[in-house]
Amino acid sequence: MNAYFISGLGADKRAFKHIKVPEKFHPVHVDWIEPLKRETIQAYTKRLSTIIDDTEPFILIGLSFGGIIACELAKITRPQKVIIISSVTTHTEIPYMYRLAGKYSLDKYLPYTYMLKANATLFWLFGPLTNEAKVLLGDIIKDTNRHFFKWAISQITRWKNDTKPQNLLQLHGKKDKIFWNSKAQYYIDGGGHFMVFTHGDVINSLLLKFEDLKI
Repeated sequence: MNAYFISGLGADKRAFKHIKVPEKFHPVHVDWIEPLKRETIQAYTKRLSTIIDDTEPFILIGLSFGGIIACELAKITRPQKVIIISSVTTHTEIPYMYRLAGKYSLDKYLPYTYMLKANATLFWLFGPLTNEAKVLLGDIIKDTNRHFFKWAISQITRWKNDTKPQNLLQLHGKKDKIFWNSKAQYYIDGGGHFMVFTHGDVINSLLLKFEDLKI
């Protein structure tokens, strides 16, 4: 059974380095595609969905912005399970200040040049982080596509979804400073927004637990 991994905003499969799915799953890492001009998140997701083989059972594992995309994918595909890590499932879980920024187009004035550099603010927002996590996060930010980053921020601040996926497993860090309003089923002690890397062992143990319940 395929397990489709969808990384976070600007991130790639490196973020999932410490995540080990049960043996019955075959990991498939979904690469971001370039968004078209004025493309909606729904249209983007439909184009991205062509990578999914829905002729056989599969699951989705979405990280941060990838969790939002997983929720959209769940509307047009039939996953056996949707696993959301450090993310949100409906627009009401997105912090009000983000939605306000989208409503008044304030996201256009964000300091993107600063946001796309490794700095103390970035490490604080994603923390707590190990030294290894700081190095990786810095490398990921350096490799981030600026156009995709700005488009994704725009989509997050304007997302209107109010439908949670069926068969949902939502994991969140208690110290997450990005999506602090998330209504997850399971909270991980000490986990920040990059807990997929810093707390991989805890996440893996939870995935094994749900393997026993036949995900």
